[in-house]
Amino acid sequence: MSNPVRLKTAIATYGHTAALKAGRVQIPDVALDLVEVTPIIAAFRRMVRNLEFDVCEMAPTTYMIARALGAPYIALPVFVMRRFHHTGLVCRPDSGIRVPTDLHGKKVAVRAWSVTTGVWTRGILVNEYALDSAKVTWVVDDEEHVTELRLPANVLHAPEGKSLRALMADGEIQAGFTGNAGIGREGSPQGGWRPAPTPPEYYELFPDGAKLEAEWFHRTGIYPIHGLIVIKERFLADHFWLAKSLFAGFVESKRQYLERLKSGALSGADDKKYREFMPIVGDDPLPYGVKANLPSIEAMITYAVQQELMPRRLPIDKLFVDPSE
Repeated sequence: MSNPVRLKTAIATYGHTAALKAGRVQIPDVALDLVEVTPIIAAFRRMVRNLEFDVCEMAPTTYMIARALGAPYIALPVFVMRRFHHTGLVCRPDSGIRVPTDLHGKKVAVRAWSVTTGVWTRGILVNEYALDSAKVTWVVDDEEHVTELRLPANVLHAPEGKSLRALMADGEIQAGFTGNAGIGREGSPQGGWRPAPTPPEYYELFPDGAKLEAEWFHRTGIYPIHGLIVIKERFLADHFWLAKSLFAGFVESKRQYLERLKSGALSGADDKKYREFMPIVGDDPLPYGVKANLPSIEAMITYAVQQELMPRRLPIDKLFVDPSE
């Protein structure tokens, strides 16, 4: 490889990115200078604040906020994480919450206002279940990645030294997101950031969440996107072929993963999740490209505008360069 385009790159190691990161998939005339960031969420913050990387994984909500504010990078429609969102919002047994509108007047724990899980779930609750998000107090205990983001008046920060997990355990918060999106960790993304289990007495807002997720997908075509890949625009301006080459590399890395996934050779938590999704979404549980993901992209934009993450809708071609076409 003579004089390749060198790209300082931060992406997590997933089954479908492993071949690319390990060098089993090569991108002609490109050298990825990989930087390992754990958890990868910390790389999002470093990218939006310091433009530290040339290519970086990023949460779609963080990206849309930054892009609306003029960020000099654009997304490839490579979506490295997928999940549904009728599950993952739990309630205390004494909360009195049985249906989404029971959240009115209650406090709900979410790590930060712009956390993608929170944005997707609020969007579903608002647009499908008549929730008025302004009637809920959303309690956060982390910074927003994009510091310029102005929060709605009903978003409160947890008291200094108090975690969301502790506040919910004490009954000061009635409901919360599980995992890294809320009560499943303490503090900001950092090394050694370990997940904590959800207390068994907490119950899901939707006890039949998995069934609702499948029905919602079949009705709407929305398969929620999480991580995506951004690249600084100056590289695309200098190398017209680069977006197509990068996209092809991610596609080939995913192809190798799906081959092993379908063979039953893989048994990790993500592997199991994607195999369970395949009867719902089809043979490719990680579809790339704008066209294949248009309902999901449009919904994410709608929710971002509704939740004051972006001041207005941006055209899709201002958010994505689409080398799949």
